[in-house]
Amino acid sequence: MKILVTGGAGFIGSHLSVALVKAGHDVRVLDNLFSGKRHNLGDVRGDVEIVKGDCADPRAARKAVQGIEVVYHEAAVPSVARSVDQPSLSHRANATATLEMLNAARDAGVRRFIYAGSSSVYGERKESPKRESMEPKPLSPYAVGKLMGEHYLRIFHELYGLETLTLRYFNVFGPRQDPGSPYSGVISLFTTALLEGRTPVIYGDGGQTRDFTFVANVVAGNLKALKARGLAGQSVNLATGRSVSLKQVLAAIAKQTGGVAKATRKPARKGDIRHSLADIGLARKLLGYRPLVDFETGLRRTVDWYRQAYGA
Repeated sequence: MKILVTGGAGFIGSHLSVALVKAGHDVRVLDNLFSGKRHNLGDVRGDVEIVKGDCADPRAARKAVQGIEVVYHEAAVPSVARSVDQPSLSHRANATATLEMLNAARDAGVRRFIYAGSSSVYGERKESPKRESMEPKPLSPYAVGKLMGEHYLRIFHELYGLETLTLRYFNVFGPRQDPGSPYSGVISLFTTALLEGRTPVIYGDGGQTRDFTFVANVVAGNLKALKARGLAGQSVNLATGRSVSLKQVLAAIAKQTGGVAKATRKPARKGDIRHSLADIGLARKLLGYRPLVDFETGLRRTVDWYRQAYGA
């Protein structure tokens, strides 16, 4: 198929783009290269058409979808903390960009649109695990923007017949996740700090739990969504169905790196939730999805990659 991956030079998007090329698909990437990097595409870079542009720009969106059958919309500014600091930036990069890509896809006759959603839309709820039938209660501008995207996907199916699906990602980690920002994923920050002999930072008491999901599982779920039937605006959790605390993550990384499982404590950040755990039953039913890589194996692969890329 002719497939567009927005944000395809970024962390998750590059893993997905590489997998699609290796599966024999014709892949185009739309990326503004702000956080994405061409070298993330590795040895398939020459087999991928890269269009530099912003998904929130209608002209860039229209150019990117020409001749495309399926869109994977991975582009985003995926940070709760940054959205609290810069809500307008977050809205444009998430909600506005999704709407513009949907408009362009509809007008170009794209058949299927698969969207990288977020577990942050659930907010802080006592019920666990998180099921798609729960009412979303977002706590941050990022979560609001992601939820708006889900509603747009549902509406574009109902009004225009576009096959749409939201995959709600739960705390994705793995190789190529950029640790160069305080807004980066916690596993990338912990790992590089310990490899470089620095003390990592934990916001809060470290008892927060997350359903950390290795990137290969997310890619597998997206590939399943390419062939799934009956896509009609559903929202589906993509995770492992197991949660781990930040203190446990730090201890596991320290063991693998030979570092010390000690952190500098700072106040909990606004918009962050306390506990997150996914029910993945619907993904199993609709997509035939199951996680391929457990947390421990994924963490080992991730630490090995950072050791090569950032270690002394």
